[in-house]
Amino acid sequence: MRRTGWFEASDPLLSKLHENIVWGMRGNFLSIPTDCPQRDERLGWTGDIQVFAPTASFLYDCNGFLTSWLRDLSHEQSHNNGAVPVVVPAALPGFGADGAATPAAWGDAATVVPSVLFERFGDIGIVAAQYPSMRAWVDTVLKDAGDTGLWAGRMQLGDWLDPSAPADKPGKAKVDSDIVATAYLARSMRQVSQAAALLGHHDDAETYATLSERSRAAFVAEYITPAGRMMSDAVTAYALALEFDLVIDSTQRQALADRLAALVREGGYRISTGFVGTPLVADALTAGGHLAAAERLLLQTECPSWLYPVTMGATTVWERWDSLLPDGTVNPGQMTSFNHYALGAVADWLHRTVAGLAPAEPGYRRLRIAPRPLSALTHASAQHETPYGMTSVSWRRVPCADGEEIVVTAVVPANTTAEVSIPGAPAEITAGAHEWRYRAQPTLARPALPGLEATLADVIDDPRAYRALLDTLTQIDPQRAEAVRTDTVWGAGRRLSSALMFTPSEVLTRVDDAVRTATT
Repeated sequence: MRRTGWFEASDPLLSKLHENIVWGMRGNFLSIPTDCPQRDERLGWTGDIQVFAPTASFLYDCNGFLTSWLRDLSHEQSHNNGAVPVVVPAALPGFGADGAATPAAWGDAATVVPSVLFERFGDIGIVAAQYPSMRAWVDTVLKDAGDTGLWAGRMQLGDWLDPSAPADKPGKAKVDSDIVATAYLARSMRQVSQAAALLGHHDDAETYATLSERSRAAFVAEYITPAGRMMSDAVTAYALALEFDLVIDSTQRQALADRLAALVREGGYRISTGFVGTPLVADALTAGGHLAAAERLLLQTECPSWLYPVTMGATTVWERWDSLLPDGTVNPGQMTSFNHYALGAVADWLHRTVAGLAPAEPGYRRLRIAPRPLSALTHASAQHETPYGMTSVSWRRVPCADGEEIVVTAVVPANTTAEVSIPGAPAEITAGAHEWRYRAQPTLARPALPGLEATLADVIDDPRAYRALLDTLTQIDPQRAEAVRTDTVWGAGRRLSSALMFTPSEVLTRVDDAVRTATT
């Protein structure tokens, strides 16, 4: 395959993460998209490529590669009444036997991967070739799910490898697997409807749009409160509801986004998602007005996080967030791989949002240029070789008389146009090289914190206070410091003192003084 996509940023850890994602893909895209190349598995797991397809299609010209694999997927379905095996070719008996629907997010590769390939490469032929497979998959699920619109009560893999799951039970995620299943059912039926409309199958388009809407409404009625809380109060649940457009009421969507941001903060800006939630959480935060929370999550180096493996010397993406534990020992779980690309699906967000380069129409006939500069970065850039030629977007911070400016440059290939979302820039541009400048938002000074009376949310949001707290506790009792780091719920309604119950008064005094001093 030919390399077609690049990303670079001022943070060397972030650039190294992207390089690791590339190498993970290179190690696994051999004949079929395998999950890992280095142990006695090396299988074409459908769930892995389903979440990674957008990233893969940016980095390499994988259209032919994945089109070939999708033919294999269709062939396996033809032997199994429409069910999609968890691996293609079907090397594992027992999953999807006798036409039973296989787990959500794995079987949905039948609908998601063709949709991604059309979006990124613009070849309607792949949609036409895979349409019977796409329809067969959702029909199999509908037969299994019944007439309620919900897909519930079945064996699911759910948000696989949620970091809170026990090492020997990787499917025991925080989010209810029924939420994952119904969310995917609604989205896959919408994708079938869109494919049918594209191909001129108007009756099918209407049928599957109606069924998708039924599942969307059932999802909202069953799993979301009127106030905007998920019945499964987990990050992945909120990310699914938002990014799959299952909630359409603007007030309710904002409530969900705000709660998502609160959960990310309460978790100390450490990852709390598995295979399903990880590709969605940064986008859901960004669209909900919480870019700063997405940035903190992205640039976190504590375990679990995207950058933790980089700090431990990783050269590819790991299967588990903690395949190598902080003490340097290998995770004792049955499955521990140091080369799995699925959790590297965040690179798609790096390309589209941090750098700001995305397709606005299938095949990049029209681009979207919409960088969202992160406060901790001084520059970022992305390049992609589209069917029309090389395109690029980059931004950098430069000093100016009264602060900083953001300078954005973009190259739009011939015979294409671009929609632009940059302050002061035109809404649409044509081919050529372009540059825009706009005033960067000034960094607001952080207020002094009142020691033990500060809220835990304020402490985690102020790196000075957070570091002072942990450093002080580590000097006195390292185990206590680690317990506070990992077990504290960093909520807006809790005081710092509440995380230090049963702590000797002399220690409390030192912590109080350290936090006050660090933030003055």
